[in-house]
Amino acid sequence: MISFAGQTDIGRRRSLNEDCIYAQDGVFLVCDGMGGHKAGEVASKLAMEAIAGFLLRSAEDPEMTWPYGYDPHLPHDANRLGTAIKQANRVVFRKSMLEDDYTGMGTTVAAVLLASQKPTVTYAHVGDSRIYHIRSGAMLQLTRDDTWANLQSAGAAEDDAVAPMRNVLTKALGAREEVEFNLDELALADGDIILLCSDGLTNMVSDNQILEIVTSQSADLDAACRQLMSRANEEGGRDNISVVLVRYTA
Repeated sequence: MISFAGQTDIGRRRSLNEDCIYAQDGVFLVCDGMGGHKAGEVASKLAMEAIAGFLLRSAEDPEMTWPYGYDPHLPHDANRLGTAIKQANRVVFRKSMLEDDYTGMGTTVAAVLLASQKPTVTYAHVGDSRIYHIRSGAMLQLTRDDTWANLQSAGAAEDDAVAPMRNVLTKALGAREEVEFNLDELALADGDIILLCSDGLTNMVSDNQILEIVTSQSADLDAACRQLMSRANEEGGRDNISVVLVRYTA
């Protein structure tokens, strides 16, 4: 059995919420848009609709065509999710190229697809929206932020010139005509919780605080989402905040 909840909040500093979330039909998404006036809002909505739309169509139509080909070395759900993200990238990129108001727009995505016949999730991300796995009181970040800082070699010293670039994204949906990303699977155990979130949460609230809130409210995911939003806003709410929580019960 799967229980889930999701919430998004404008935060305390922004005049517009450019995040989008999706949580239904075994599809869970967080998209954090960026760009000029309202362009981020457009990018995140376009990506969300493209990803969710393809995943729903591919679940219902086994005879559908695969615009990027079908990789027989990958599980079926990985092919579905990979194609959905590639389509979303193309949709956002083309929109940004065709309309001056949207030039340079893009969006992050954290995406989780629940298998229909077994307790397994397929997941992927682009940008710095994150996916976490919570099990037995411990939390593991499943994704690695696509930021300039993470391109640096492990353990390299950071000088003053590098510091301002730490959080600059190296990847976003719609930034280029093609996008590269990893697809992974995770087998779920009883009581596991999957957390998807935008950086409006993780830049304000530490991993330890997130874990404490989620585990203390694990029986009420809506309450956990509300508490996470409140904590991020209490810490300054510098950005839009989005959270999706998914709990598996055997």
